[in-house]
Amino acid sequence: MGPLAAIVSTFGSASEIAAKVTIPLWVMAVGAFGIALGLGLFGPKLIAVVGEKITRLNSPRAYCVALSAAITVLIATTLGLPVSSTHIAVGAVFGVGFLREFMENPNKRKLRPGHRLNVTAEDAFRSRGVRSVRRLVRRRFVISIAAAWVITVPASAALAAGVYMLLRLL
Repeated sequence: MGPLAAIVSTFGSASEIAAKVTIPLWVMAVGAFGIALGLGLFGPKLIAVVGEKITRLNSPRAYCVALSAAITVLIATTLGLPVSSTHIAVGAVFGVGFLREFMENPNKRKLRPGHRLNVTAEDAFRSRGVRSVRRLVRRRFVISIAAAWVITVPASAALAAGVYMLLRLL
């Protein structure tokens, strides 16, 4: 709603730029409709990916994700930084998953697949060899989401420049 409120404010008083913009009720209604439509269309898939497929979340983990995301958004807002609460929440899910990996694999360097420690025959028989590092975060989601984050800023910049250029010509 922020960009739309800024545009409406600019058209309302073209001679000056306001430090704070009052958001009209119709702008909030458009924003609420857009959020509801987006959640209705893409919400279930997004929730499934973030809540189950990146890494498994239970109640305490989800609480840590929500609390850290809220704190991060509050700090960024206080500093006046434009942030995406969705990106922050997904980053928090990655953080919880990577911490779980680290805590469950304290000797991560020693437990590479195929790498053997000083294992006696009895230990090898009992544990069937040295186990590999257990990955609790699915790497393909890390790569695809990071790529989307990197692509979003230049793509939106190019789109905004194109729209601006088109509007200037009109």
